[in-house]
Amino acid sequence: MELAKFERANERAREIKASLPRVAAARYDRRLGRVVISLSSKVDVMFAPRDAEGLEKATPAEMETIEISPSGFGIHFPKLNADLYLPALLEGFLGSRKWMAARLGATGGRSRSAAKRKAAKKNGRLGGRPKKRVA
Repeated sequence: MELAKFERANERAREIKASLPRVAAARYDRRLGRVVISLSSKVDVMFAPRDAEGLEKATPAEMETIEISPSGFGIHFPKLNADLYLPALLEGFLGSRKWMAARLGATGGRSRSAAKRKAAKKNGRLGGRPKKRVA
Protein backbone atom coordinates (compact mmCIF):
# COMPACT_ATOMS: atom_id res chain seq x y z
CA MET A 1 0.00 0.00 0.00
CA GLU A 2 2.70 2.52 1.03
CA LEU A 3 4.81 1.61 -2.00
CA ALA A 4 1.85 2.35 -4.30
CA LYS A 5 1.37 5.79 -2.70
CA PHE A 6 5.08 6.49 -3.06
CA GLU A 7 5.01 5.54 -6.75
CA ARG A 8 1.92 7.71 -7.39
CA ALA A 9 3.62 10.64 -5.68
CA ASN A 10 6.73 10.15 -7.81
CA GLU A 11 4.61 10.00 -10.96
CA ARG A 12 2.83 13.25 -10.03
CA ALA A 13 6.21 14.88 -9.39
CA ARG A 14 7.45 13.76 -12.82
CA GLU A 15 4.30 15.18 -14.46
CA ILE A 16 4.71 18.52 -12.70
CA LYS A 17 8.38 18.66 -13.57
CA ALA A 18 7.63 17.95 -17.23
CA SER A 19 4.76 20.42 -17.51
CA LEU A 20 6.05 23.47 -15.66
CA PRO A 21 9.05 25.70 -16.27
CA ARG A 22 11.73 25.83 -13.60
CA VAL A 23 13.87 28.66 -12.26
CA ALA A 24 17.00 29.02 -14.38
CA ALA A 25 18.29 32.14 -12.62
CA ALA A 26 17.12 34.63 -10.00
CA ARG A 27 18.43 38.03 -9.00
CA TYR A 28 17.42 41.30 -7.38
CA ASP A 29 17.54 44.31 -9.70
CA ARG A 30 18.33 47.32 -7.49
CA ARG A 31 17.62 49.81 -10.27
CA LEU A 32 14.09 48.49 -10.81
CA GLY A 33 13.56 47.43 -7.19
CA ARG A 34 12.31 44.05 -8.43
CA VAL A 35 13.12 40.37 -8.03
CA VAL A 36 13.75 38.97 -11.52
CA ILE A 37 13.30 35.24 -12.11
CA SER A 38 14.44 33.76 -15.42
CA LEU A 39 12.58 30.57 -16.27
CA SER A 40 13.69 27.53 -18.24
CA SER A 41 11.03 28.50 -20.80
CA LYS A 42 13.05 31.68 -21.59
CA VAL A 43 10.45 33.90 -19.89
CA ASP A 44 11.39 36.38 -17.17
CA VAL A 45 9.03 37.11 -14.28
CA MET A 46 9.53 40.06 -11.95
CA PHE A 47 7.80 41.43 -8.90
CA ALA A 48 8.30 44.00 -6.16
CA PRO A 49 9.53 42.46 -2.88
CA ARG A 50 6.90 44.44 -0.93
CA ASP A 51 4.27 42.28 -2.67
CA ALA A 52 5.67 38.94 -1.44
CA GLU A 53 5.27 37.37 1.99
CA GLY A 54 8.53 37.46 3.91
CA LEU A 55 10.07 40.10 1.65
CA GLU A 56 7.79 43.06 2.48
CA LYS A 57 10.35 44.95 4.54
CA ALA A 58 13.53 43.58 2.98
CA THR A 59 16.41 45.89 2.22
CA PRO A 60 18.32 45.69 -1.07
CA ALA A 61 21.29 44.19 0.82
CA GLU A 62 19.07 41.40 2.16
CA MET A 63 17.83 40.67 -1.37
CA GLU A 64 21.24 40.31 -3.01
CA THR A 65 21.58 36.56 -2.37
CA ILE A 66 18.93 34.31 -3.88
CA GLU A 67 19.27 30.52 -4.01
CA ILE A 68 17.41 28.19 -6.35
CA SER A 69 16.01 24.97 -4.88
CA PRO A 70 17.35 21.69 -6.28
CA SER A 71 13.99 20.98 -7.95
CA GLY A 72 14.03 24.41 -9.62
CA PHE A 73 10.54 25.12 -8.31
CA GLY A 74 11.54 27.39 -5.44
CA ILE A 75 13.76 30.31 -4.55
CA HIS A 76 15.22 31.00 -1.13
CA PHE A 77 16.42 34.27 0.39
CA PRO A 78 18.95 33.12 3.02
CA LYS A 79 19.39 36.51 4.69
CA LEU A 80 15.63 36.65 5.29
CA ASN A 81 14.95 32.92 5.70
CA ALA A 82 12.12 33.34 3.18
CA ASP A 83 11.03 31.01 0.39
CA LEU A 84 8.78 31.37 -2.64
CA TYR A 85 7.29 28.46 -4.62
CA LEU A 86 7.41 29.03 -8.39
CA PRO A 87 4.13 27.29 -9.39
CA ALA A 88 2.22 29.41 -6.85
CA LEU A 89 4.09 32.53 -7.96
CA LEU A 90 3.11 31.88 -11.59
CA GLU A 91 -0.53 31.65 -10.48
CA GLY A 92 -0.22 35.07 -8.84
CA PHE A 93 0.15 33.91 -5.23
CA LEU A 94 2.99 35.72 -3.50
CA GLY A 95 2.28 34.30 -0.06
CA SER A 96 0.11 31.98 1.99
CA ARG A 97 -3.68 32.13 1.66
CA LYS A 98 -3.93 33.82 5.06
CA TRP A 99 -1.34 36.45 4.13
CA MET A 100 -2.95 37.12 0.74
CA ALA A 101 -6.40 37.43 2.35
CA ALA A 102 -5.05 39.93 4.88
CA ARG A 103 -3.56 42.00 2.06
CA LEU A 104 -6.84 41.96 0.12
CA GLY A 105 -8.77 42.88 3.26
CA ALA A 106 -6.47 45.82 3.93
CA THR A 107 -6.96 47.02 0.36
CA GLY A 108 -10.72 46.72 0.69
CA GLY A 109 -10.61 48.61 3.98
CA ARG A 110 -8.99 51.56 2.21
CA SER A 111 -11.71 51.60 -0.44
CA ARG A 112 -13.39 54.97 -0.96
CA SER A 113 -16.34 53.86 -3.08
CA ALA A 114 -19.60 55.82 -3.09
CA ALA A 115 -21.38 52.91 -1.37
CA LYS A 116 -18.79 52.80 1.42
CA ARG A 117 -18.98 56.57 1.96
CA LYS A 118 -22.77 56.37 2.11
CA ALA A 119 -22.67 53.51 4.65
CA ALA A 120 -20.10 55.34 6.80
CA LYS A 121 -22.25 58.47 6.77
CA LYS A 122 -25.33 56.46 7.76
CA ASN A 123 -23.42 54.72 10.58
CA GLY A 124 -22.11 58.09 11.74
CA ARG A 125 -25.66 59.39 12.11
CA LEU A 126 -26.39 56.39 14.32
CA GLY A 127 -23.56 57.30 16.66
CA GLY A 128 -20.66 55.71 14.81
CA ARG A 129 -18.87 52.54 15.73
CA PRO A 130 -20.02 51.16 19.08
CA LYS A 131 -17.56 51.38 21.96
CA LYS A 132 -15.91 48.14 23.03
CA ARG A 133 -17.32 46.85 26.25
CA VAL A 134 -14.92 45.72 28.95
CA ALA A 135 -16.18 42.67 30.80
